[in-house]
Amino acid sequence: MTRLPECFRYFPAWVDAPDQLFAELVDGLDWEQKDITIAGRTTPTPRLTCWMGDAAYTYSGVRNEPRPLPPVLARLQDRISAESGAAYNSCLANLYRDGSDSIGYHSDNERELGDRPTIASVSLGSRRTFHVKQAASGQRWAFELGEGDLLIMAGDSQSGYRHSVPKTVRPVGPRLNLTFRQFFA
Repeated sequence: MTRLPECFRYFPAWVDAPDQLFAELVDGLDWEQKDITIAGRTTPTPRLTCWMGDAAYTYSGVRNEPRPLPPVLARLQDRISAESGAAYNSCLANLYRDGSDSIGYHSDNERELGDRPTIASVSLGSRRTFHVKQAASGQRWAFELGEGDLLIMAGDSQSGYRHSVPKTVRPVGPRLNLTFRQFFA
């Protein structure tokens, strides 16, 4: 893997039994597909989501009502907290059904996440290319995430960088991404 900036820490194959967890969550979470408006055009979000936490979460003009964190994710959250040294109280799950599902360059910089949030991202299922771009210089990194990988984004990761999972035309199966975060309602 390409060497990432210090505010990103990568742990390959970090999750135990990732295929089992993937199947359990794909079948067990309450998935939604919200509409998003960009440049005056409203379209369905190009992925499914499920927000789990204690309060509603609004990003990109979309309000997400909270659902309870299932016990299997609460245990995973505790394990990630021990690994990262950060506290988490919520999780945004994103299900990319195939290569046409995506998310453009963005940073998780909503005020409810604090000034320098630590985001722990767990990728399950098929590998997809994850892009990171430094805001100031435009320098880019690209690497594959999936199959139980953990990526911890801390420090300046949200203020100095943007990240994305772009569309792909290559055949790819579903990918589930869990982003654990400390949410201040």
